[in-house]
Amino acid sequence: MEIDPNRLQPRDAHDLLTSAIIPRPIAWVSSVSAQGHINLAPFSFFTGITWCPATLGFSVVNRQDGSRKDTIRNIEETKNFVVNMVSQDLGSRMVKTSATFPHGINEACEAGVPLISSTIVTAPRVEESRVAFECTLNRIVTVGEGAHAGNLVLGTIVLMHVKEEVLEAGKIVDLMKFDVIGRLSGGTRYCSVGSVFDITSEDAKGR
Repeated sequence: MEIDPNRLQPRDAHDLLTSAIIPRPIAWVSSVSAQGHINLAPFSFFTGITWCPATLGFSVVNRQDGSRKDTIRNIEETKNFVVNMVSQDLGSRMVKTSATFPHGINEACEAGVPLISSTIVTAPRVEESRVAFECTLNRIVTVGEGAHAGNLVLGTIVLMHVKEEVLEAGKIVDLMKFDVIGRLSGGTRYCSVGSVFDITSEDAKGR
């Protein structure tokens, strides 16, 4: 079956893509406006871009009325943000911060998420997050216009925070101790690292 997602209604295109692009890591982004208003919101169109310079990217979609979300507005104003990774113990509070709050309301306070100061950037970070990335803005790439248009945020990682208990040999994150969750299709479905397997170059040669 061939499907052109650009011919579907926006909601149908969303549901099709989010059911096919899985699992997706979650960027729990903390940002602050020039006036000092803090915002915390999750985004699952998120990935690493490159490691030299260390760069990540996530997408923020416009609201139904075409307006841009506080995360984008804050990052444009202050040129920095923090991406906090979400482990299972933070999942329910992360979901609470995805609700639509009035402009200027601190989602972290509403969801009971303690924030602490970052080391380099002005945006705070989630205290309990096992891995967090302090980022400065590289650029924002706008894709489309109006309602549902995307804003791809590219951030240069200037500092990482890693809880010692998840760091293996002092240089990589232990994926099982990390216990990070991923986004699946549907409003309530997520996943964790349930099984791990290797596929080596020798395996590929044998096919």
